[in-house]
Amino acid sequence: MIEIEFKKIGKIKVKEGSNILEVIGKLDEKIARQAIAAELTGGKDEGLENNLVDLEYKIDEDSKVDIITPESGEKANDILNHSSSHIMAAAIKKVFPDAKFAIGPAIKEGFYYDFETKKSVAIEDLSLIEKEMKKIIKSNCKFERSEISKQEAKILFKDNPYKIELIDDIKDKKVSVYYSGDFVDLCSGPHIPSTGKVGAFKLLSIAGAYWRGSEKNKMLVRIYGTSFFRKEELKNYLERLEKAKRSDHRKIGKDLDLFSFHDEAPGFPFFHPNGMILRNIILDYWREEHIEEGYREINTPILLSNELWKTSGHWDNYRENMYFVKIDEEDYAIKPMNCPGAIIVYKSNQHSYKELPIRITELGLVHRHEKSGVLHGLFRVRNFTQDDAHIFCTESQSKDEVSRIISLIDRMYNVFGFEKYHLELSTKPDKRIGTDQMWEKAENILKEAASSKGLDYVINKGEGAFYGPKIDFHIQDCLGRKWQCATIQLDFAMPEKFDIEYAGEDNAKHRPVMIHRTVLGSIERFIGILLEHYSGNLPPWLAPQQIIILPISEKFYHYGKKVYDYLKIDGLRVEIDNRVESLSKKIRQAEMKKIPYMIIIGKNEEKTETITIRKKIGGDIKEIKPDDFMRDLKKVIRDKEKVY
Repeated sequence: MIEIEFKKIGKIKVKEGSNILEVIGKLDEKIARQAIAAELTGGKDEGLENNLVDLEYKIDEDSKVDIITPESGEKANDILNHSSSHIMAAAIKKVFPDAKFAIGPAIKEGFYYDFETKKSVAIEDLSLIEKEMKKIIKSNCKFERSEISKQEAKILFKDNPYKIELIDDIKDKKVSVYYSGDFVDLCSGPHIPSTGKVGAFKLLSIAGAYWRGSEKNKMLVRIYGTSFFRKEELKNYLERLEKAKRSDHRKIGKDLDLFSFHDEAPGFPFFHPNGMILRNIILDYWREEHIEEGYREINTPILLSNELWKTSGHWDNYRENMYFVKIDEEDYAIKPMNCPGAIIVYKSNQHSYKELPIRITELGLVHRHEKSGVLHGLFRVRNFTQDDAHIFCTESQSKDEVSRIISLIDRMYNVFGFEKYHLELSTKPDKRIGTDQMWEKAENILKEAASSKGLDYVINKGEGAFYGPKIDFHIQDCLGRKWQCATIQLDFAMPEKFDIEYAGEDNAKHRPVMIHRTVLGSIERFIGILLEHYSGNLPPWLAPQQIIILPISEKFYHYGKKVYDYLKIDGLRVEIDNRVESLSKKIRQAEMKKIPYMIIIGKNEEKTETITIRKKIGGDIKEIKPDDFMRDLKKVIRDKEKVY
């Protein structure tokens, strides 16, 4: 007999080899009906990837088990979406019998499957695939796992070169496959117990995707979808998706004349005058905060010798994402990161323990070779500015420095209107530099710093930067979407690679710890997030154009110009619309440009030397003195108020 302990529902002794679902049923039949999978949290099987298993999994030793139900958040959603990708593949096989399937993972808020077919796949085909999926879901067929040898798997998938390639990559002697009805797929699982657990789903779009992301490989068809346990969840998601489309930063960027993209430089944004106003406002505030925190700003070249990148480890670990050039027969790389430049600046002088911590920051322009298929407005570009900082400190100072960075990030996020965020701590990856001792020490310091601030975090096993573990901040926007922006990376390895030192109190040479960090991340991406968070209705302190004056006819232009000059001289971003157009048309166009304040000038305003304010959000203000309006607006801007 073995003992199995379930979180929340208790312990039970059962025979070795009992499957999880049977055991749950003995303790609580209601939970057994709700369960979709399980997570092993103790016992020898803790080494399983993600520790997640099907309900049919057989346990042969004392174990601790967490039951996954529809209420288990991301874990449950991932399992449901991955299972839905199998259901979609089975349906695609009905519509396109010659389809050869590649991979079909769960992704953030959904799933996709890549496949090859000789026929053309159009958006109209999605409804046919959905119809077949509904039949499969209604049939409630079980997902059944089977372990077979690699040789057997190759026979099973002999007509599918993509599966054969995946089988060859598997290190184990055996592989797992899943059957659902008459469909079989190579997969490690886990899956929901049966297709009927899918409450609602929707296929969203069709795209092209190169096999394994390489332009050298064949272009496959990719169909995206999403699924939920309840119909109401799908309804809410589709409404949110529609709102997100209306808030697309690419559309807003065009409407507000902020930035553009052109074929002459794919993936490289062009910022227009209005975009530069917004960008500079953000950076002015960023500099204020960093000066207050004791940072000193530097600027380093975008071209640096290949030898530097070999020393830093980027050559071995990041080369495929870099651009290279030759100058005077010497090889150089365009920097993908700012850290080696900061190290050169540090090494240009000798340092004493009395100077530490040294906080240097750089708004560094970096270039990364992103695949054309993943480029997406300002969210995924090939050049961007990182609000980088590198802190050189002693090991004993590192925890306090991390805590101080966390406070800075929290303060700045609140100012921009991102009060909700969560932390993820990423640990050592397979591809890395530095010793295991360095990594363990750095991970513990990050954990202690987060705990000292009372912050919870999720562990991302194996997802650290190649030179050190990191804490990533994921902000939440008004649509509930999460965006990774700030990061804090603790690095013992690069100081050793570059042989950087400081003179200690004992006059001996010591190695500093290096903290890499960003607050906003990519400035370009952060602007895109801001635009979507506010649907373009930026608070007055951020709005490129804060006020537009609208005389109702030409004869009131003179008074309108007087108000314009008065507001302009005090630094407000104001324009006057003197076109011979109707007032209603001028108002509509100002609303499209999302200008926070419209000042209406007519006969009564001219006579009383007042103005009428029409606010983009909120009620109108009639016949207010320009002095009073300016005083109130300057306070709104000074306090960086989020609403107006």
